[in-house]
Amino acid sequence: MIFFLLVMDVVLKNKFIYFKDYKVKCAVGKRGITGKKIEGDKCTPRGRFKFKYIFFRKERVKNISSKLKLIPIKKNFGWCDDIRSKSYNKFVKLPFNYSAEKLFLKQSIYDIIVVIDYNQKPIKKKRGSAIFIHVAKKDYSPTLGCVALSKKDLKLLISIINKNTFLKII
Repeated sequence: MIFFLLVMDVVLKNKFIYFKDYKVKCAVGKRGITGKKIEGDKCTPRGRFKFKYIFFRKERVKNISSKLKLIPIKKNFGWCDDIRSKSYNKFVKLPFNYSAEKLFLKQSIYDIIVVIDYNQKPIKKKRGSAIFIHVAKKDYSPTLGCVALSKKDLKLLISIINKNTFLKII
């Protein structure tokens, strides 16, 4: 018996994401895309990254479907962005002794967060943290380094991707 492993790339080019037969608008870091990402530079990293899992606000996002693991966001969820911490660029629970980004926000940009494996294995200090795909603001204003799509387009994307899908940022 022969098994085929279906690997699909979701491609980000010129502020658009392409997957299957879809082309959707997205926002990237305020200072564009770079191959030399450093913490706080407001750039989106260039490269090919695996999709890992999804955080979501269950009270705000209904009928969410994905082959990736879905994790409801709790009020104490965070992501460490402090280069002094051993938990740098990792999920943490708040309160936390070092700097960490809150994942439970009033604004809707973190209603859905897709974690990608940027700077994960191995984690390198100062190379950037909390690089996600999340919900864009209505005007698609630039991010601090993440990729952002409309909630509708993001829900569609996560319904298609799986653990063998990659995000290719060029």
